[in-house]
Formats: sequence, C-alpha cells, structure tokens
Amino acid sequence: MEQFLNSFRKLALMKFKVSSGLNIQATALGNPDDPLVILLHGGGQTRHAWRGTAGKLSQAGFYAVAIDLRGHGDSDWSEDGDYAIESYKEDLKNIINQLGKSASLIGASLGGMISLCTAGDRECSDLCNALVMVDIGIYPNEEGSNEILKFMSSGSKGFSSLEEASDSIASYLPHREKPKDVSGLKKNLRLKEDGRYYWHWDPRFIESRTSNRTDYKLRQKMYAESVNIPTLLIRGALSNVVTQDEVDDFLETIKHAEFIEIDRAAHMIAGDRNDIFANAAISFLQKTLNSE
Repeated sequence: MEQFLNSFRKLALMKFKVSSGLNIQATALGNPDDPLVILLHGGGQTRHAWRGTAGKLSQAGFYAVAIDLRGHGDSDWSEDGDYAIESYKEDLKNIINQLGKSASLIGASLGGMISLCTAGDRECSDLCNALVMVDIGIYPNEEGSNEILKFMSSGSKGFSSLEEASDSIASYLPHREKPKDVSGLKKNLRLKEDGRYYWHWDPRFIESRTSNRTDYKLRQKMYAESVNIPTLLIRGALSNVVTQDEVDDFLETIKHAEFIEIDRAAHMIAGDRNDIFANAAISFLQKTLNSE
C-alpha cells in the first residue's frame, strides 16, 4: 500500500507545445528516471481513461505519461480541424523528443493507430522501443468503427445532466455495470453556457474520420510492414472493432507480434478489465526490457 501511495505522490501535470503550435496536456506518474511508457487514448476519450493503468505501470517501475490527444480533453483543438493520423504522429514525435528518451507505446483504438504509424516510420526508429496495441488492428473493422462514430455523434446536442450522459454510455456498453456515482464523467464532459454537457472533444474530429479511408489504410499497412520492435496485440473477446479477420491480418503482417485475448472485455478493454489488461501489458514490457 505504501508503494502505491508513493507512486501517486509523484503525479504531475505536464504541457507540451508541439510543432503545430498546439498545447498538448498530459499527466505523468512515476519516476522520470524509470523506463518511459506513453499512453494514448481512443477517439472521444481523454488521458483519464488510463488512470488505473498508469498507477499499475508506475508501481511496476515505469514512468507513465498519459496524453490528451489534440482535439481531446484539455489539449488544444486544431483551428483548421486537422485530425489526420499523420498529424497526431507528428505531435507524438515532438513529445517523445521533448521527454528525451525512447518510449514504449500503449495505444487504444485511435491511440493505437497513431502508435502503429510511429513505430513503423523509419524516421522514428530511435523514438520507440515497444508497441502495445489495445483492441485495434492495422485498421479497425469497418462495421465496428462505424458503430463507435455513431455513438460519438449521438451526443452532438449535449446532455441535460451527467446522469443522462451516463445512461447514454450504459446503453452503448450494456455489458459494463453502470456506476452509482457518475461524478467522474465531469472529466470527459464540458458544461457550456447553455447549461448542457458536451463530450470533451472537438466535433470536427468526427468529420475527419468519415472521409475516404482508402489512402489511410494503404499508409497504415505500409507502416505495419515496417514495424520491427517488440509488439503485442490485445483484443477484447467481445470486441466488434477487432474481429478474427483483423487479428489474422495483424499477425500475418507483423509476424513477430504476440497476441492476447481478454475475456468479458469489449473495445474499451482498460475500462472493462483493467487489472488483467494492465498486468498483461506490464508483463510484456518487462520481458521486452529484460531481453535488451
């Protein structure tokens, strides 16, 4: 318990100014001298999705930095609505360079796409040393991805209360027990002048995801073929974003990748089964470090 409390005493807020001029907010947990792990959340989420995972990482001897992606949480919104994967990659490169050492990347959904293209970019070969993909393949299953975008769009008119927002989430995630205390949702919502709660991300993010994805898929495949660092794909057994087809494609493309499936978890693995997920990721990263 004392070790757990000590790790949380080292929690720090960080802000990075990236080459685009945007300010990227982050939370760091652990000892900066420990191996660096950067946590990248999924579309529509914030860095707070990683709170439990970051705590376990710091306990295990890692320096965990969870960032709010551009257009999300407390990070700046792009003035011109630029939410291309390549732009997110540039932000991540800037952040790793500012931190001054190579990072292990843990990315969920959108964060995994960003992590994959960074790990597979030959110009970034010295920036990352391990890759953990959290319920995302080389690209998401089209049907499952569209369901996520539909849910994200459903809140475009805001919610009258935190309880209404919680009901919306419960309807989308029926397998997950609805929390009795919904106050934690304040970190994911913005209360605007009209008295309604809105998701903590730029609505233009949705527009960038619904445009033609052909070029994006070709680029992601190219990056995947170039990944040569230790790689782990973690799938939620209930996920419709990573089906067996996406798993097979990933493992066929990145032949050295390892694969784990977590029972009773859907796309939001860290929220569904955080202890099992975090332990699996930590075990993989520790093995990676020990093999160097």
